[in-house]
Amino acid sequence: MSDITPAELKQRQQAGEELNIIDVREPWENAEGRIEGSQNIPLGALPTKLDELEELKDQEVIVHCKGGGRSASAKAFLAQQGFTNVRNLIGGFSAYQQS
Repeated sequence: MSDITPAELKQRQQAGEELNIIDVREPWENAEGRIEGSQNIPLGALPTKLDELEELKDQEVIVHCKGGGRSASAKAFLAQQGFTNVRNLIGGFSAYQQS
C-alpha cells in the first residue's frame, strides 16, 4: 500500500472515516500539536506496544512523525511484525499542518 498524503488524510477525516493513526513522535512533540484521533506511541516504545496493536494487523494503519523519517522506520518495523497495510504520512505532521 502506498503512503498517504496530508490532503487525502484530511479528506478522509472530514468524511468521518474512523482511522487508525499512530503518532511516533515523542510525548513532548505530541503535546505541541496532534492529529485528531491519533494515538501517541513514540518510535522507541513501539516494540513494547505490539500486543495492544495486534487487532490492527489487517487494518489500515497510518503512521506519522514530524517530517516522515521516524514514521518510515515505524512502517518498516510494523511490516516486519506482520502488519499488512501500514501507510506513512508523506511529509509528516509538518506537512499536515500546512495543508
